Amino acid sequence: MKKKLYKRIGLVEHGDRENFARDDVIAMRKNRFYFLVFISLIIWAIATYFLFQHKPTNYHASEKGLRYIYDRGVWRLFSNLSVNTSDIEKQLHNLEGELKNQFKANEAFLKNLKVIIQNQQIEIKNAEKERNTAIQLEKEKLQEQSRLNPSSHKEKIQGPVIAVLVFACNRPSVSRCLDALIKYRPQQREHQFPIVVSQDCDHEETARVIGSYGANITHIRTSYTSEIVVPLKEKKFKGYFKIARHYGWALNHTFFGLNYDTVIIVEDDLDIAPDFFEYFLGLYPILKQDRTLFCVSAWNDNGKSSIIDNYAADLLYRTDFFPGLGWMLLKDHWIEHSTKWPPSYWDDWIRRPEQRKDRACIRPEISRTRTFGKHGVSNGLFFEKHLKYIKLNEKFVPFTKMNLTYLLKDNYDIKFVQEVYNSSVVTLTDLKDGSIKHNKPVRIQYNTKDIYKITAKMLGLMDDFKSGVPRTGYRGIVSFFCDNRRVYLAPNADWKQYDPTWS
Repeated sequence: MKKKLYKRIGLVEHGDRENFARDDVIAMRKNRFYFLVFISLIIWAIATYFLFQHKPTNYHASEKGLRYIYDRGVWRLFSNLSVNTSDIEKQLHNLEGELKNQFKANEAFLKNLKVIIQNQQIEIKNAEKERNTAIQLEKEKLQEQSRLNPSSHKEKIQGPVIAVLVFACNRPSVSRCLDALIKYRPQQREHQFPIVVSQDCDHEETARVIGSYGANITHIRTSYTSEIVVPLKEKKFKGYFKIARHYGWALNHTFFGLNYDTVIIVEDDLDIAPDFFEYFLGLYPILKQDRTLFCVSAWNDNGKSSIIDNYAADLLYRTDFFPGLGWMLLKDHWIEHSTKWPPSYWDDWIRRPEQRKDRACIRPEISRTRTFGKHGVSNGLFFEKHLKYIKLNEKFVPFTKMNLTYLLKDNYDIKFVQEVYNSSVVTLTDLKDGSIKHNKPVRIQYNTKDIYKITAKMLGLMDDFKSGVPRTGYRGIVSFFCDNRRVYLAPNADWKQYDPTWS
């Protein structure tokens, strides 16, 4: 009692204080332990009550209930997976079947297509073989017939032998053309320039006229093994089909049958200039040497006296446009064309890029031929408006004594292009109203087909295109003469190539 009292009032000794403090700590720990035990019992009671209230009806132990829930969830998961996997496998199986069927169908289609292609190739090869065989037999036949022809002795003639092949049909006026050829053919050179007249049409009056020339010419007449085939929609153009067939037959006969290496092709309605033979003979070495050329023509499409230099009879040009109307061809070039010769419109066919192959022809400033045939297959196309105004050269030019190597491509292109694009640019109005104060060459520029056609028509030039090439054009440049001045109708200086859609 005394210690408790002292403790309450704080009057205890030092040793007793320590004892009292230790007793208090022990008492506090006991009280905390009892409290934690009490709280734990309450929590346990609540948890037990909760588990009993929510346990599964089919199970008496919570452990069995939890296992049931777990097993049920796993079963549902794998059931769903099983169902989905079954559907996917079924779809994959169906897809695999469809792919197999499609592969089989494609394989059958390709097999049939391959058979069709092979059959077509066989037919093409057989047709080509038959054609080549026929051509070869014809060549052999003609060569056998031509063994006694004077051309077989051409090695005795100094200079090249150049045959003149005249195409005739039903015009007795062919005599006008033959008279000029015989007149202007160099004396004592008839074996160097043999004249061959190929006649189609079986027109007896024309045949009698040709036959009247006797030994001065060789008269050959067409012989075809079948009728000409003309598509129904082109019946009214049958004449063009006949002309193409005649050309093919006659050139084959002349090159392979009569065995000439060079031929000048002339229609029966052409007049010729006095230096016609000199012109071709002088240019023969150029044609042989320059593989970028495929012909020499005596014709200038823009050869009207109003738009040429009438004093430049010796002036010659390169042209990308095939002129025709008196032109020289080598056997090498005919061999290239003969196996694919077209059934019609042969001249436009030659002008196509796949035939021309960027090769050019030589043409004169003043024509060495002129047509007098107003009536024919073309029904006088361009004749009244243009062709009858073409000037025929009258001055003899000694081309065989001239240096014509300036016409070789490597020499010609550099000088020609420089001359054109160093000239001053003027307008059509400047040219027409006489406002140009000098006589030097000038240039009118065009950028489109329509501008070219309008300008050409205003200047009196032929304004049409063939496979994108303007008549007389070289590198797109058309040269002509106007008011005593050289004028170039030219594209931009960066011109690269022709546009075949310009036609």
